[in-house]
Order: sequence, then C-alpha cells, then structure tokens
Amino acid sequence: MDKAGGRTIFVGAGANMAHPNYSSPRETLVAALLELGRRQVDVVRHSPWYRTAPVPVSDQPWYVNIVAEVATELPPDALLQTLHAIEDVFGRVRTVPNAPRLIDLDLLDYRGEIVLPEPGKATLPHPRMAERAFVLRPLADLAPDWRHPVTGASIQALLAALPPEQEAHPF
Repeated sequence: MDKAGGRTIFVGAGANMAHPNYSSPRETLVAALLELGRRQVDVVRHSPWYRTAPVPVSDQPWYVNIVAEVATELPPDALLQTLHAIEDVFGRVRTVPNAPRLIDLDLLDYRGEIVLPEPGKATLPHPRMAERAFVLRPLADLAPDWRHPVTGASIQALLAALPPEQEAHPF
C-alpha cells in the first residue's frame, strides 16, 4: 500500500438535519449509500457511525458521519458530479458555509491523486479533510495506515493535531 492508501477511493458522508422522507440523519445517509450503488459507485465498506460536533463550534445539532470506501470506474470529476447529484435528489440546498444540512457527500481521496483547485474540477485530496475529526476518525477505522497524499502526514499525526472541541464519538 502506498502512502495514500493504494488504489482506494474514500467518500465522506454526513447530516445533521432530519429529512422529511427518513426517520433520522443516519437513515438518510443509509439511503444515500444505496443510491451510490445505483449510480456506478459500489460501497465496498464503511466506517462505524460517528456522532460529531459541528465545525466550527455552534449551537446547531451534532452530525452523524461515516466514511465509505467505494469502487467505481468513474473519474474523479464524474464521481464528484454524482455525489452532488445525489445531494440534489436528497434536497440539499447550499446556503452559507458550515450551515446545517440534510446531507453532505464529499470526495475525500481518489486513489491518492493530487489535483490542485480549479473551477469545476474535483480538488484532491479534499482540501479541509486533514482538519476535520468528522473525517479523520472514521477514516482511521477504515485505513489506519492512510497518509495524506500531499503532506505525507500519518492519520494518527493528523488526529493528534486536532483541537479538542472537534469531538467525534462512535455510536
């Protein structure tokens, strides 16, 4: 396995608002994982479920988060478009950054590729994943030897550097 986890693709999923068609944010995310399978994206496995504090700290509800390892022949940009299309189907409306949401699907790492920010393209790895407990804790369950493709930092080092207010608890 190389420093970024080999040929693995990781997708983060989170929600902190009740969806009108599902009983809880967790049930919304389960339905979204099933939807991935209908769109040329197979969920190989996923992390345990986590209950996580909002970032930045606020009075909004805590999130439910997981990281999924997926397999697909879609290139990164098409996969990101698929994730956004699923968010649209589930009613995600993008307002202000860090707003509460019905669903959030993020392309975290695509086979260790590094793609610099460019309008309309997937930035890889996800630009803020190394600063987020709601990504790193579940990712560590799936890939304890994962290293950040850009910095080479281990997932354990990234976790150790997180501020204490970024709580993430398995449930």
